[in-house]
Amino acid sequence: MFVHLTAVSRNSKTGPIPVSTTSADTCPETCPFKNNGCYAGYGPLKLHWDRVTSGERTMPWPSFLDAIRRLPQQQLWRHNQAGDLPGQGTAVDADLLMQLVDANKGKRGFTYTHKPMNPENVALLRRAISSGFTINASANSLSDADAMMDLGLQVVAVVPADSVSKGTTPGGYPFVVCPAQDQDDVNCASCGLCQSPEPKRPVIAFRAHGTGKKHIEATLV
Repeated sequence: MFVHLTAVSRNSKTGPIPVSTTSADTCPETCPFKNNGCYAGYGPLKLHWDRVTSGERTMPWPSFLDAIRRLPQQQLWRHNQAGDLPGQGTAVDADLLMQLVDANKGKRGFTYTHKPMNPENVALLRRAISSGFTINASANSLSDADAMMDLGLQVVAVVPADSVSKGTTPGGYPFVVCPAQDQDDVNCASCGLCQSPEPKRPVIAFRAHGTGKKHIEATLV
């Protein structure tokens, strides 16, 4: 596993906050968007991700943790604009993840994961969230989101490109489309909704978008 930290992102979607990138070997094969529409598989981000994955552009894990510890208090930052939690494939390396959770104390880190929601991983996500590091379980549909919400997790879901801005899941949970997809003046830096650890936070829906949109929507069907 390789990791890289960009101190100030130039990505208009995130805004000027710190963002990390982790090598592709952390992404589980069970993710339906792996090599099949993942937004990180195209454009400049793909070029950067390829260099991180090859080890050409990386930093030692202890140095990465030190960089997170040195972030200003209450700094909002996004872990993994590409890549997944520590651990190859479907596995989560609990020790490395807890090291990151500890380094994030006093900061407002958040990320997403497509790792399977087995009992061990669910326990890790709950522990991370309660310690101030918000890990969003990534659902492949609103129906999929229901099962994760039933587990008491923070959840995001991919929805069709023509999805309404807000509503309820089949199971009755409220959802809201990422505000940045409806408002040009909103980004991660100004929103921070994905970092919210609120137990009653709605499912955050991301409309299929980007170069791989057709692939994603075909998967949703």
